[in-house]
Amino acid sequence: MHELVIFDCDGVLVDSEVISNEVLARMLTREGLPTTLREARRACQGLLLTDIRDQAEAKLGRPLPPEWLAEYEHERAEEFRRSLKAVPGAAEAVQRVKAAGLKVCVASQGALEKTRLTLGLTGLRELFPAGALFSAYDVPRPKPDPALFRHAAATMGVQPSACTVIEDTPSGVTAAVAAGMRAIGYAADSDEHALRNAGAEIIRSLDKLPEFLGLPRT
Repeated sequence: MHELVIFDCDGVLVDSEVISNEVLARMLTREGLPTTLREARRACQGLLLTDIRDQAEAKLGRPLPPEWLAEYEHERAEEFRRSLKAVPGAAEAVQRVKAAGLKVCVASQGALEKTRLTLGLTGLRELFPAGALFSAYDVPRPKPDPALFRHAAATMGVQPSACTVIEDTPSGVTAAVAAGMRAIGYAADSDEHALRNAGAEIIRSLDKLPEFLGLPRT
């Protein structure tokens, strides 16, 4: 039943969500919009950076400085270089999927440059073939629209019904379900109920992924 496993990147393969949102909270607070890590994650996780900027400007009632997004990306990249790690079990899960003969790819809300950076810093980049990284910036509409997952499946030469998506946000799960794909919600650091309500089956450890996919034991 499975031919392609599509992995989200942030929060599924790389443990980047806390880092990204700590930087975001710090920079929004600096601009006069006091924001905690928890508030940043609740309001912004899963959004495009341009949407985060627009949301902040609406709350502030004024534009952010023109260089704000570039400065955020720079500060975030520096924090990634200092402390980013792979999600526990991520490399092993991808390797098990590939060893079973399934295709793998990454479909992220983030830009390709960010995905390449984070996968490279965590030693995961080599697990994915050339042309198997996809970004919401490459399609007309981001998650929760299904366009990104449909684009990834089409490029990889697989029908949506033969795809499984691993996601950690309700918007990503919603996109997978709308694309006609099986959705598995990785709930180690996410709202399990929200993932389930969006249509996901739940795993709390990537060690369980091969079992969920019905892969042979090694």
